[in-house]
Amino acid sequence: MDRLEILKVSDQANWDYDDEADVLYLSVGEPRQAVGVDIGDGVVLRYDEATQEVVGLTVVGLRAKLAKAP
Repeated sequence: MDRLEILKVSDQANWDYDDEADVLYLSVGEPRQAVGVDIGDGVVLRYDEATQEVVGLTVVGLRAKLAKAP
């Protein structure tokens, strides 16, 4: 895979938490169509194929991850 451009500064980040599914959705800017890449431990990196920009993260099982945190 080619190098992804990572947004260094964002004046707009959005998030949504699905309590029933225990999933956190983080987006840079408004949520948009993206390709998801599972990077492990229930985290999916989302990026725009056309621009090669990271546009968000999806965190599955957030409650359990926070409970394990020191």
